Amino acid sequence: MQNRKLRTSLATCETTDAAWWHVDAEGKVLGRLATKIATVLMGKHKPTYTPHVDTGDFIVVTNAGKVRITGRKTETMSYPRYSYYPGGFKDVPYQRFAKDHPEKVLTEAVRRMMPKNALGRNMLKKLKVYTTDTHPHAAQCPQAWTF
Repeated sequence: MQNRKLRTSLATCETTDAAWWHVDAEGKVLGRLATKIATVLMGKHKPTYTPHVDTGDFIVVTNAGKVRITGRKTETMSYPRYSYYPGGFKDVPYQRFAKDHPEKVLTEAVRRMMPKNALGRNMLKKLKVYTTDTHPHAAQCPQAWTF
């Protein structure tokens, strides 16, 4: 029996090409939708996934304001932030946050599922979220992503 070396190919920035996907968020549950989006942004749906390389795709999400929240999260969920100054802690409840910034609800849910480093921040830039059913990315011909 011969010793054969198995060669594993690692993806690089030059060898990856990103596809464009379109997701309609109307009626979808926030957390379940965010996990699918985070998976595609990181590239884990591809067989060429490499943890230290951005192998993910672009995602355009429309109707983000019509996403569903289950249970009592509308009363209990909040979005904290801290300015690192004394007394600089702010806690915005979900109802007010969703009313003022409906697109940021989905963006924040996805951001919290991404890697907490520079690579994760670059991956998040490939997420385009819109509250209406129109988007300016028609030239990229995004394919419909169905779950």
